[in-house]
Amino acid sequence: MPCLLVLASSLGGGNRKSLRIACISSIVKSAKHTRHRAHTTAESVTAPLGCTHAAFIFMMTMYTQLYNRLSFGWNTVKIDMSAARRDPPPIVPFGLAAFAATLFALGLALGTTIAVGMLFFIQIKIILRNKTSIESWIEEKAKDRIQYYQLDEVFIFPYDMGSKWKNFKQVFTWSGVPEGDGLEWPIREGCDQYSLTIEQLKQKADKRVRSVRYKVIEDYNGACCPLNRGVRTFFTSPCTEEPRIQLQKGEFILATRGLRYWLYGDKILDDSFIEGTSRVRGWFPRNCVEKCPCDGESDPAPEGEKKNR
Repeated sequence: MPCLLVLASSLGGGNRKSLRIACISSIVKSAKHTRHRAHTTAESVTAPLGCTHAAFIFMMTMYTQLYNRLSFGWNTVKIDMSAARRDPPPIVPFGLAAFAATLFALGLALGTTIAVGMLFFIQIKIILRNKTSIESWIEEKAKDRIQYYQLDEVFIFPYDMGSKWKNFKQVFTWSGVPEGDGLEWPIREGCDQYSLTIEQLKQKADKRVRSVRYKVIEDYNGACCPLNRGVRTFFTSPCTEEPRIQLQKGEFILATRGLRYWLYGDKILDDSFIEGTSRVRGWFPRNCVEKCPCDGESDPAPEGEKKNR
């Protein structure tokens, strides 16, 4: 799959522009199909096994040492950590400090087993499906787009060979080198190397069509959980790593998606900004903006808006 796709836009007239679009899923797939993927998956298996073995040793050690220090009375059970009740005494001293250290190490071993074990299952799931989480999200949006517009087309994910065993063999080979050269990958019959990229372009175009222009009516300082925007806005802040953007009264925003009390969109920059400035986009409270009477996609957009989409 190519990392970059160069397309020609502005079909009318002789002044054509080239739009270079970076495909992030190809970067993720390149990382997934490196020669280290099989080794990483093997390590995610051996690490839990080693930690499980260590946890078993720690538990048997504590059980043996505590059992040798137990003393039973008529109504009480005591544990003497000073010395073991056996002759000869154990070679390795096991006092209170050693017991605390062993218990701490046991916790680390169990925690590593759970964490790395979950990582192993996630990696195996990705390998068997031959599909990253980003690509799964693209496929889900493709199905929603087709259903929304009632289109007579079917989107087939090009890198899923239709069999988990075939997907597995792409990563785990006898030579140790996964299939694919970083630019082209084995694809499913009926697809080509650009199928996923073309679908992303369709989704981008659909996103621009369905975006709505809003005007900022109140300032917003970009706080994650603003205290002055209402109780519901405070407690319904999106749980995501995506940023919040500062808003000033009079600015315009192109909203592409949203929640009940929050919206996500791009700030429309004016000509005072230097050309080439990165896009300013993120979440903002819905009660800070109001919908413009005319949608920004149905009417000719300002020059600043065209420049920063």
